[in-house]
Amino acid sequence: MMEQHYLTPLFSPKSVLVFAGDRNAPQQLTAQARALHEALRAQAYDGTLHYVDVHTSGTLADLVKTRADLAVIALPDADVPAALALAGRTRCRGALVLSSGVDAQQAQQWRKIARREGLYLLGPNSIGLQRPLLKFNASAMGPLARQGSLGMVCQSGALTAAMLDWAVNNGVGFSSVISVGPHTDIGLAEALDFLAHDSHTHSIAVYMEGIQNARGFMSALRTAAFAKPVVVLKAGRKPAGNAAAQTHSGAIVGSDEVFDTVLRRAGAVRVRSFVALFSAVKCLASRYRPVGNRLCVVTNGGGPGVLAADWANEIGIDLAQLSEASVQALAPQLPSLATLSDLVDLSEEATPAHYALALDAAFQDRGVDGVLVLYSPKLAGDAAAVAQAVVDARQKANKPVLTSWLGDASVLPARELLRTAQIPTFRTPESAVGAFGNISSFHQNQQLLQQTPPPLTGMGKPDIEGARLVIESVLAERRHILTEMESKTLLAAFQIPVTNTLLARSSREAMMIATQIGFPVALKIDSPDITHKSDVGGVVLNVHSGAAARDAYEEMVQRVARLQPKARINGVTVQKMAKVRRGREVCIGLVTDEPFGPVISFGAGGTMIELIRDRAMELPPLNQFLARRLISRSRVAETLGEWHGAAAVHKEVLEHILLRVSEMVCALPQLREMDINPIITDENGAVAVDARIVVHEAASSSDGKGGSYYGHLAIMPYPERYEQVWPLQGGGEFLVRPIRPDDGQMLQQLVRELSSESRYFRFVSPLSELPDTMLARFTLIDYDREMALAAVHRETVVDEHGNASQSERVIGVSRYVANPDHTSCEFALTVADDFANRGVGGRLMLAIMDVARDRGLSEMQGLVLAGNVRMLKLMRRIGFEIRPCEDEPEFKLVVHPL
Repeated sequence: MMEQHYLTPLFSPKSVLVFAGDRNAPQQLTAQARALHEALRAQAYDGTLHYVDVHTSGTLADLVKTRADLAVIALPDADVPAALALAGRTRCRGALVLSSGVDAQQAQQWRKIARREGLYLLGPNSIGLQRPLLKFNASAMGPLARQGSLGMVCQSGALTAAMLDWAVNNGVGFSSVISVGPHTDIGLAEALDFLAHDSHTHSIAVYMEGIQNARGFMSALRTAAFAKPVVVLKAGRKPAGNAAAQTHSGAIVGSDEVFDTVLRRAGAVRVRSFVALFSAVKCLASRYRPVGNRLCVVTNGGGPGVLAADWANEIGIDLAQLSEASVQALAPQLPSLATLSDLVDLSEEATPAHYALALDAAFQDRGVDGVLVLYSPKLAGDAAAVAQAVVDARQKANKPVLTSWLGDASVLPARELLRTAQIPTFRTPESAVGAFGNISSFHQNQQLLQQTPPPLTGMGKPDIEGARLVIESVLAERRHILTEMESKTLLAAFQIPVTNTLLARSSREAMMIATQIGFPVALKIDSPDITHKSDVGGVVLNVHSGAAARDAYEEMVQRVARLQPKARINGVTVQKMAKVRRGREVCIGLVTDEPFGPVISFGAGGTMIELIRDRAMELPPLNQFLARRLISRSRVAETLGEWHGAAAVHKEVLEHILLRVSEMVCALPQLREMDINPIITDENGAVAVDARIVVHEAASSSDGKGGSYYGHLAIMPYPERYEQVWPLQGGGEFLVRPIRPDDGQMLQQLVRELSSESRYFRFVSPLSELPDTMLARFTLIDYDREMALAAVHRETVVDEHGNASQSERVIGVSRYVANPDHTSCEFALTVADDFANRGVGGRLMLAIMDVARDRGLSEMQGLVLAGNVRMLKLMRRIGFEIRPCEDEPEFKLVVHPL
């Protein structure tokens, strides 16, 4: 079956009830109802509309017979509860409440009524919904938008109307326009889920101000961005820095920087203005997307080309240079004044034919990821003819093409030609380069999106229980800041290399410890009440004798007591100075964001880190690819190679430490802030010299097997614990494991090799393969709210030369998706025809039932075609109850309590 999203009746209704009072007396209506009536009068909706006046009787009996998909409610607040109840009695599937200014308490009351009546509720505080494909405008947004392939979700009613108005004169069309405001029940996550599933939506634009559920939002955003381009404009940027932070990392990292990190990991693109929002969407909606950031600039004037080159350098875009072969072939065909070095400058003598030749060369050059065409008006030039040449050349393009026709009056017809051909066109070279920057970041972010690292790295097993005991002892003393000794114990438990540190409680002990471990040593104050030791003179380095260690201890304790008289002083730690001749100092940190949870940072270390403010960030969990990318995004990365005569540092050790920190974050939800600063690294390795960790009580979350749901993380890690190896009837074995994004091609191959009957039984459709959007949705899943288990069989493949090799093949998939009630789920099962009756289907079903049970779901159900005898037989054998399906008699409903 081509699976229908559960919100389809809400967003694509075939029959609608309109609760808006008397249509013939609009003066009695709310502002939203008057706008709704205007919208409904002006459209040619393909479905059926029923108007209901909740103040009159006698309509209910007729309405009960009409099972509408959607109830649109535009009534005074006092009348909304009755309208919701009436909609529920008419067996509506969803309700849209057009209203504004509804507070959280009242919104919660309406949500309770909707849930009681079994309604999906869009609103309150929504200005409505538009579906141009259906010619449906249930909104107070104004006229129905032009039909197109862009889905838009917006948390601001005013900005929604402004965007639609802007789109009119810029040729932008929409598949859906969905308004979601504060306290709404169906929010950003649900709207993104629907648009990701909607075949009429090819790209998605989001305007947002805040979220309620980070895990749900992140899950929906990642799923949508894997299926199609998503561009996000977020308002409400908070200043970087947190006055309450207790570590350097907490003080440096601001919430807006974290949001950038979230979008990058989700595979989405962030823009800063709604004009840039549509510019990016227009570019991403084209057939081709760049695989890199090398931009070829084709121009007929040096000035515009230089402006484009300057801005490309500013935002990190590389200017693509044509290959030597391309230059030799192209140069003889261009005007004598043309240059082909950094820019493809065709000179003022350029004709439409010259532009066509240059574009053909750029399209064929492998060193070019995208092309920007610039045109500056000339006295004898023909702007429209050059634009037509670009339109014609673009038919052969295999890369993004962007344009900028400078000027105004003389180039308006040319711009219209480009716009009609759906070629993104901009008024200035800088804005065009910025748009390419957005779409090139899309490719980079997609690489991050497809990383599904496990919660543990697979290295030596850490002492998680020992680390928890340290944290519990600190919290038992009603402390939140670990001492240096405690912090280093925590790091050592996760096998992060630390300097050997001993605590001296007197000057005499400091002298003896220093003498025993060898000079030079460093002394540091040990106090749970002092955040930054250097600020109070609590650090002394390069101590070379026992007497100096004794004196340093006494002077330090006296100095700290004078500057911080209320601070508790445990003593002074003594540690050997790290012997790193040309080492570099870096810092690995942790901050906890509201609402996205823990974020790992990497950057320059030492005493000036707040001044340098070098921080690259990533959401846990990490794998080696993510750790390497995290290091490369920092500014200090430029110093980690061969630098000023020093050998390159051992980057693999830094990656190892980042993976260990990721393990800590996943396993210890009590962690709130952390600085491992400095970490001194050179060509031989790295060592953590100091560390500061802040902890708080964590909410309890267990999976019933002693594990954790990782509820403190925005991204659910890959659940390794569900991997199992099972014997195959007839010999051999197969692995059952959670599906991964990189299983897409194997899943597609499974579907292609199914018989037409098997494909029809699974999808109730004659499809021969999965569309890209379905393939994305089936492989990039949120392991928290759904699960797909793949049965993987290792096979020996012999090539045409007789060489044998091992390869993996997906021979079956079982999956469930939790229903909106969060207590039941729907399942699906597919098994390769040549592996039928070998125990694969039964094992996949039992395994997926175990996962659903583990997740706290109480019932599994599914629809099976009545003619699918083999599936029904399997369902009976494993204990499913088979019932008739009232709404769809060609199906059987199979149900199993968990």
